[in-house]
Amino acid sequence: MTSPTTIRFRPHGAVAIAAIIALLGAIPLASAGWYYLPVLLIPLAVVVWALRAGTEADHDEVRVRALLGQRRIPWTQISELGADPRGRALARLTDGQVVPLTAVRGKDLPSLAEVSSPQPPD
Repeated sequence: MTSPTTIRFRPHGAVAIAAIIALLGAIPLASAGWYYLPVLLIPLAVVVWALRAGTEADHDEVRVRALLGQRRIPWTQISELGADPRGRALARLTDGQVVPLTAVRGKDLPSLAEVSSPQPPD
């Protein structure tokens, strides 16, 4: 059995839908006065995060995307994969730094590790 060349983990789609509903619900409050306009920023930021954030991995690297940035980590810099007590996946780097893997749970680690192994040519 061949493993996928790229695996993607994203937040659940319900997060974006709930944030859109919250954004629509905040519109009447924001229209009450200009000083309430910042209330719209919170659900808007959650929508953008839910659509953008996640983790992608292929044979070369792991890409962790957040609201505003992205980090590319080559597999050679990852010393171990593990989970915290809450079930969130973490990558410990060779320099000792710990990077949370967005949208990856502890039970997803075997499939993530499978992608890291090089595939024999066909």
